[in-house]
Amino acid sequence: MTADAAIARLVAHPRFRAAVATLAREHDRTVADIVTLTEIPAPPFGEAARAAAYLGMLRAHGLEEVEQDAVGNVMGRRRGTGNGRAVVVAAHLDTVFPAGTDVRVRREGTRLFAPGVGDDTRSLAVNLAFLRAMDAAGLRTRADLLLLGDVGEEGAGDLRGVRHFFTEGRHRGQVDAFLTVDSPEVDRIVIGGIGSKRWRVAFRGPGGHSFGAFGLVNPSYALARAALALAALPAPAGSQTTHCVSRIGGGTSVNAIPDEVWMEVDLRSRSAEALARLEAGFLDSLQAAVAAENAARSTREGGITLALTPIGDRPAGETPPDAPIVRLATAAVAAQGFVPRHEYSSTDANIPMSLGIPAIKIGSGGRGGRAHSLEEWIDVEPGESLRGMAASLATILAVAGVELE
Repeated sequence: MTADAAIARLVAHPRFRAAVATLAREHDRTVADIVTLTEIPAPPFGEAARAAAYLGMLRAHGLEEVEQDAVGNVMGRRRGTGNGRAVVVAAHLDTVFPAGTDVRVRREGTRLFAPGVGDDTRSLAVNLAFLRAMDAAGLRTRADLLLLGDVGEEGAGDLRGVRHFFTEGRHRGQVDAFLTVDSPEVDRIVIGGIGSKRWRVAFRGPGGHSFGAFGLVNPSYALARAALALAALPAPAGSQTTHCVSRIGGGTSVNAIPDEVWMEVDLRSRSAEALARLEAGFLDSLQAAVAAENAARSTREGGITLALTPIGDRPAGETPPDAPIVRLATAAVAAQGFVPRHEYSSTDANIPMSLGIPAIKIGSGGRGGRAHSLEEWIDVEPGESLRGMAASLATILAVAGVELE
């Protein structure tokens, strides 16, 4: 059976229609869960309070094997009829906002405004709604569904939650497919993971008075050479390869040659090979910058040295467009009247993609905007929200092998 035919059969089935009716009937409860979870701060590396609340929600739902792992991920299992193999349905607990950010939700009509409300708190609540809808409609799947609320997706978190799940977690050998629900828009199906390498680079030297010690090597000049060398590195067309000097700091005073300056660099590509070449070129340019500065000025008090610290490593990966998981998601989105688009991004799906496990990112329904800003918002107008939720629910059920007989 083709993916289109499988989805058409599913969405026409009375039990799926009953599940969608449950989503509609419990829409206000889902919105209430969004508000509750959003107002529990989950800053980078500070997700514990939200994780505890979500763990309680999973337990209250009646899932099996509800647990928290060593890095803070929380999860629970909805048992299927098969042999214990699982499809993971994930949403990340963390936000980009630091501790102390006001995360109270403001409502204006059908819009909810708050930092992190759409990325990714809405998805946490929607995944709970999917469970309630499946149970109310009596929908069973062959694969187990493993609901995962993971830590460390954003920024310096570096996908640590899902990385741990797939490298050290006790369920890692049981997973047949991975779906991360992240952001509202269901028409954007992420089938490829943008890889990234992130470095903090410190240039150190003897320092000295800006006038009295003039002529000594200057770490700032080495940094400038390195930054310009990165700017000159090619970014191959068609591979979505980029590079950026994103943060710079150091020095002690306007009238002092600094003894240390630093920069943070973000290198990205959808191609693992292109990313490796870019990183190699960048690392070579650092050594060249140090050598050039040591040759250009006096090293009588000591030369320029380099300290490299990796601060991010997200693997690139791809789930092929003709993979069953992609075809089913595409058909499910189209069946609800959306125009599906296949995209590359950096999400929790990067990790399983890099391991060869079928993985995609799907949406939680509705619309949103201003993600990663203090004015982040989502629209919880029932019509569009429920249509998007129906598309993602159909995707999850189809990938997990829903039983309709």
